[in-house]
Amino acid sequence: MRIVVTEFISLDGVVQAPGGPEEDTDGGFAHGGWTHPFFDPEVLGGAFAEGLSQAEALLFGRRTWQTMAGAWPERAGDPFADRMNSLKKYVVTNTLTDDDLTWNNTTRIPGDEAVARIRELRESDGGSLAMMGSPTLVRTLLAEGLVDELQLIVMPVILGGGKTIFPDNGVMRTFELVSTVTAKTGAQVCTYRPVAGE
Repeated sequence: MRIVVTEFISLDGVVQAPGGPEEDTDGGFAHGGWTHPFFDPEVLGGAFAEGLSQAEALLFGRRTWQTMAGAWPERAGDPFADRMNSLKKYVVTNTLTDDDLTWNNTTRIPGDEAVARIRELRESDGGSLAMMGSPTLVRTLLAEGLVDELQLIVMPVILGGGKTIFPDNGVMRTFELVSTVTAKTGAQVCTYRPVAGE
């Protein structure tokens, strides 16, 4: 399987709380919902829909899974929601139990087994293992060299601090820009893949 990460990201590399004010206020983050002025349903919505159509399963960190599990099941009847709800899901967590996994088709991966279990998934046959949000988990997978595609939806805004997906371990990794599309709002969908052998 290919691990494909899609993230809303600011010009200064922040991915925290793109969807709403109360989504993630860790560290006093006060700009929740910062993507809304720049969202273009055609270009950005199309990028998410295409990515989801190619996904065979979804992978989340705990907080992102809980946010998604609280939103998508009640939107049944919409094609995007129906696809989200029907796909197999994996959540990395040390705190949720199997009884907490109320969103259908969800499998728990214990946090201390995450890298090994995700590496096994990546080595298995299948399509894309799609990720959204989940900055802590994405940062770990980037540091481990386990991300096969990085789709960054770059918003023309600087947030001045917040959570990022990028490792700070001093390791340089080169990526190749394979496509870019610009929305009318100034947002850009930039797709990167790791350069082989680096």
